[in-house]
This record gives sequence, C-alpha cells and structure tokens, in this order.
Amino acid sequence: MTELGNRLKEARLAKGLSLDDLQTVTKIQKRYLIGIEEGNYSSMPGNFYVRAFIKQYAEALNLNPDEIFETYKSEIPASYNDDLPQQLSRVKTHKAVTEGNSKIFDILPKILIGVFVIGVASLLYYFLQNHAGGGTNESIKNDSDQVKYEKSESLEKVKGEEIEKDKKKDIKKDDNATKPKEQKTTVVETPKQELTVVQSGGTNSTYDLKNADKFVVKLVSKGQTWVSIKNGKGKTFFADTLRTDGTQSHIEDLSTESMAVLRVGNAADTDIYVNDQKLEYAIPATANVQNITIQYVLKNE
Repeated sequence: MTELGNRLKEARLAKGLSLDDLQTVTKIQKRYLIGIEEGNYSSMPGNFYVRAFIKQYAEALNLNPDEIFETYKSEIPASYNDDLPQQLSRVKTHKAVTEGNSKIFDILPKILIGVFVIGVASLLYYFLQNHAGGGTNESIKNDSDQVKYEKSESLEKVKGEEIEKDKKKDIKKDDNATKPKEQKTTVVETPKQELTVVQSGGTNSTYDLKNADKFVVKLVSKGQTWVSIKNGKGKTFFADTLRTDGTQSHIEDLSTESMAVLRVGNAADTDIYVNDQKLEYAIPATANVQNITIQYVLKNE
C-alpha cells in the first residue's frame, strides 16, 4: 500500500464509510477504489482516469485535491495519451505498404507502353497487307487521253474532300481552344467538433473535446454566479463573480492546455460554451455547485 492509499483509506475509515458506501457516493466502481488504496492503477482505463478517480475520492472525504496531488505527485501518474505508440505503429505499417505499392506503379507504365507499341505495329501491318497493290492490275479499255482525264478528275474530287475535312478539323480545334477548361474542385470535409461526456457522478462530470482546432471557454451568467477556471495542474486563470448587472461573461483561451477544470457556483444561471458550442450539463443544473473537467484531445493524437 502506498502513502497516498494509506492516507485515503484512513480518512475513509475515520468517517465510518465502507468501500460500498464510497462507491455509491462517487459512482466509481469498487475495484477501482481498491486499486487507489493499494496503489495498483493497472486495472484502470488510463492515467487521466486515475487522476480523476483520486480527485473524486478526495472530494468525497472533504480532502483538498490540490494538496493531495502536490503532496503525493511522485505516486500519481501524469496524464498523457496511452494510445500514441499504437498510432505510431499504424503509421509505420501504412508507410511500408505504400512503399511496396509504389514499386508496382513504377513498372506498370512501361508495360502499358509496350502493349500500345505492339498494337500500333499490328494495325499498320494489317493495313499494308490489305491495301497495297490494289490498283496495279487495272485494265485499260479507253484511249490514253480519256484515261488521263478520268484520273485527274477523280484526284481533284478527292483532294477537294480532303481540304474540306481539314477546314472542319481546324474550326473544331479553334472552338475547343476558346472553350475554358472545367476545373474540378475537391471539397475536403472538416470533421465536426465532438464534446462528449465520459463520466459523471455527484457534483463532478468529465468531458472529452475532440476534432477541435482551438479550446476557448466562454462563461455567461443569467443572474449571479461564482465561477473559476483552472488547468490540470491547478493553475488558476479566472475566479470571480459574474452577474447581469455587472460583468456578465468571461472568455478564456485554453488552446495551449490539455485540460481545464471549471467550478460553477450556480449552474442553473450559468451557460458554458466551448468553441461556441453550448455545453449540456451531464448533471441536472438544479445541482448548483458543479465541478466540470474538460480534456482537450489534439487532432493528431
């Protein structure tokens, strides 16, 4: 058992609470509560949830979570993305498959050119075999003058038809040249922002913010409420009262932070917006005091 686990267990016993009682209060499964007291975090979904569960355990016993994290920071794992190595592995595998396919595409054009050349040669050979020498055995029935006259008239007719065809081809080329080429535009759809609830219980709720290019929080009071904004390390960005007859709203840009912790003193009179998307309270707003944790998941994670 770790020092942190021992302290939490002593505080629980001092209040006369069993693990089943604590499970009912925090909505955290009993096996996770046992893991916290024994310092065994391997059964939990990830480091972020370890920290969140410890925070809820401490608050249920009226302990200061910030003091707990600071005192036992060497025993509590830092929050980070556990799935990053698997994603890097998938990227490497995709790259290897792409390199293998590129070799096939390099050879394919050469094969197609070879087939095209053979086809053209076959057509030329067929044409020469069927049309060469077609007029060599022509019999002469009229005198020489009549023959010369007929040949010249036929040649002139053919020549005139060829000239007309060339003119029509030139006209079509000019028309095609003056017509603007249609440009195809590719529309890339941007993934829609996701703000989802991952856990809630008592006065605490946790959200994940995904597919967002920024992390801007706006608090708006519809009456009078006390609010505060902190990051995951406990640094305070804002703590004050908002009221309709004074400072009614506050905007905080948290794009450089991976986590924000909001404490709302009067949820019924407070609207929360994340990147202009209104946050729906996971816990009914009738529970005035609420602790809301928002984890900002970057797009490349």
